[in-house]
Formats: sequence, C-alpha cells, structure tokens
Amino acid sequence: MANTVIIGAQWGDEGKGKIVDMLSARSQVIVRFQGGNNAGHTIRVGNEETILHLVPSGILHPGALCLVGNGVVLDPEVFLHETDELAARGVDVSPGRLAVSKKAHLILPYHKSLDKAREAKRAGHKIGTTGRGIGPCYEDKAARVGLRAGDLADPDLVRAKVRHALLEKNVLLRELYKFEPLDPDAVSDALLALAPRLLPYVQDTDARLHAAMDAGADVLFEGAQGIHLDIDHGTYPFVTSSNTVAGNAAAGSAVAPSALERVVGVIKAYTTRVGSGPFPTELLDDAGSYLRTNGHEFGATTGRPRRCGWFDAVVARESVRLNGITDLALTKLDVLQNLPVLRICVAYELDGKTLDYLPQEEGALGRVTPVYEEVPGFEEDISGCRDFAELPDTVRAYVERLEELAGARISFVSVGPGREQTIER
Repeated sequence: MANTVIIGAQWGDEGKGKIVDMLSARSQVIVRFQGGNNAGHTIRVGNEETILHLVPSGILHPGALCLVGNGVVLDPEVFLHETDELAARGVDVSPGRLAVSKKAHLILPYHKSLDKAREAKRAGHKIGTTGRGIGPCYEDKAARVGLRAGDLADPDLVRAKVRHALLEKNVLLRELYKFEPLDPDAVSDALLALAPRLLPYVQDTDARLHAAMDAGADVLFEGAQGIHLDIDHGTYPFVTSSNTVAGNAAAGSAVAPSALERVVGVIKAYTTRVGSGPFPTELLDDAGSYLRTNGHEFGATTGRPRRCGWFDAVVARESVRLNGITDLALTKLDVLQNLPVLRICVAYELDGKTLDYLPQEEGALGRVTPVYEEVPGFEEDISGCRDFAELPDTVRAYVERLEELAGARISFVSVGPGREQTIER
C-alpha cells in the first residue's frame, strides 16, 4: 500500500471514518492534516460505534502511530476528553503512539465565544458554523497571533499571548456582539491546568513522521469535512476555514507533495450537506426524508439533520479534478434500497447554458437547475454482498454509471456500516 490521502469528495459526512479505519489496518502511520473538532468520523466495529473528532481514526488499530499534524486546530479539552473515553474502553492512547504537532494551533475559549457571537449576529444569513471556534482560531494563525501547542511549555508566553489576544477580542465581544468579555488570567489558568496532561502528547511529529517514512512505513493522511467546503475551492462563503483538498495533506503534515502517492475520494451513493449553502440536488420531498431516515443522516459532531439529495456527478467530477483522485470509495449504497427510480445529476442549466462544471461566481451554484438522468432502482437487500459480482445487475449498472460520470475508478463499495460490509474491487 502506498502513502495514501483520504478526502471527502462531496460536502463532508461521506463516511470517511469507515474507509480510513479499513485502510488504517494496512498503514503504520495515520496523520490528521486539517480541520478541528468540527468534524466527526464514525467507525462501527461489531455492535460498538466510535465517533472521533480529533484523534486519527487509526487509533482503533493496535500498533498504529497516530499523529495530529500542524494543519489541525486543536481544542485541548476536547482532545483530552476523547483520549479519556478511548482509554476507558481499553484503547492505547499513550504518547508513544499518539502525538500532537508542536506547531498545531490551540482553540481557546475566546475563539468559541467569537464564533457563536458572529453566527448569532448573522441572523438570516448564517454560514452554518458549528460554533466550536475553528474559524477564529485559523484567523489568529493567519494574523500570526495564535497560540501553538508547543507554547504550553512556557507559561509566561501563554499568559502574554492570551492577554494580547483579549485586548482586541474583548472589545469585539463586549461592544459589537454584546457578549461577556473574558478574563485573561482565568483563560490562562484553565489552559495551564491542562498543560501537564497535554504536553506529553506535544511532540516533534515532523521528525516522527519522516523517521517512519524513511523506515518504509506506509502513511495514511486523513482529511476532514469535504472538498466542496474548502476555503478556496468550495461553495464560498458557505465553507470551512481550512483547505480540505488532497494537496493540503503535504502542508498540514510536513511532508513533500511527492510523498502523496494515492488519493482516495469518499463519496456517498447520494449527496448530503449539513448547514447552509447551495445544494442543487437537494430533495425536500418524501425521497429526501427516506434517505435521511434510512441513512441515519444526522451530523456526528452536531447531531443536526443532514440535507439529502440525489447524486451530483458534477460535484464528483470537480473533486476528481481538484485532487487527482486515483480511487473512489462509494458509501451507503444500501440506503437506496426500495427507491423505484434513481436520479443522477449529470449537468447544470444556468442562464440558458448547460454546464458540466461548477460555476465559480459567488451565489451562482444556488441558481443552477440540475439536469437529471434516470436509472432503475432496486429492491434487493445488498448488505450481505461481499463481491461486486454478487450485486444485482441494476446496482452494478448504477455504480458503473457513477464511475463513468465522475471520471475515476470506484475501487471500494460499502453496502453497510460494518467493517466487513465493504467490497473491494
């Protein structure tokens, strides 16, 4: 197995956790390279379900080295809570196999306060942020005033940075948003109280990663959210605060782009989206409700109901182009059972023109009309199929049509939530 990047090829929630878990069994190192605890990866082993927000999904495979890269923004409380929960279940989360980059930026209480205050003030123009402080933390990183994990070893530096940050942020909270200002000493004291537990995990992850690669280890680079939430290439401004494209695996993990040998894009057999933003194939009818109910479409992080719609091949093609996807992993194919007709969006109509790509102008995607192709549905239960040839003819034809439209091979087909319910072609 080559060094592999796994990304979501739609708007997130594609089932990356399951695919990462499967490929983690073949990798010696798993690196999370962007985002924060606004993402949730769900893994089901037997009857036990695990939802991970910051810890790389490979943690469930004994012996795998799991690294949180410099491109991640890390909430110390969430990270420690997650490790505590895993440890209570007997999972080894020792600093010997789980580490956080010294260069990863920390999410602090004022980031979360600002996030919530801004979203509240937007009223009818909400972005759909999770309120977890992700965006404001990345803002501080770009403004070069952020607090990094490695800073925890220097209490004086922590206090100075927090004090400096709150000079500006308290004015915004108090005067503009009418939120309670934060006490810099209280924020610093709470953070430094966590430092003795967090610092053993704070390591030179660059060195550990490169040493493993030099020794011949296969590395899995785990992305969060989806490509069409990318800060540059997504449906701006309804996007996340980081680059979710495969190329960012290099910058967010401290490796050269040449180290990225394989890109696996995860797509659902239909399309979902959480939060605000354009969604051309969204279904507001019984079919949409059926997909939501049958697919258990509720956010792993927020619990919010996901918006559901037909498969959008235009979105899939754009993801293949942006990321150089070598393999697609198709998830939740079983959810489509008992739908008599399946529709696939093959193009858009906009201002009298037919487009086979996403329009770039802000707001344009919200004005397109999807052009659909209809194919037969299926009634058979496919959850027990373990070989592609075992799937009914109509199901195989649907998969092959999606493959043709997306422009990349569908190498993995998931027919259920369990580890064993994945067909590898």
